[in-house]
Amino acid sequence: MITLNDKTYTCPVDVTLGFIGGKWKLLILFHLHYFNKRSYADIRNNLPGVSEKMLSQQLKELERDQLIEKNVLTQKPYRVEYGLTSMGKSLAPLYEFTSEWGIAYLKTNGIDYIKDQQLYK
Repeated sequence: MITLNDKTYTCPVDVTLGFIGGKWKLLILFHLHYFNKRSYADIRNNLPGVSEKMLSQQLKELERDQLIEKNVLTQKPYRVEYGLTSMGKSLAPLYEFTSEWGIAYLKTNGIDYIKDQQLYK
């Protein structure tokens, strides 16, 4: 067993999933990897279905876990920009693999994701 930040994990994979698990975290990280830096609104607009509360919570957790960093651009109106930290960037092979795997799976099932939808805004 591994104990980290007052949580117990069964193995290194469990540790990794603790940081990126759930529906939104990996998507947020991938968008920041693909686009480099994004505003809160840009992230929200690229994640249809995420609630304001959930997005805010996930961003705070990713920042707490030092996978992303928040840069305050202006106080009034309050504008921020998010980007990957070096630790977040180190997960790039995971983002790229999951994207490539998803594309291959869609193609195998006759779905052209670029033709059928505008994935990246």
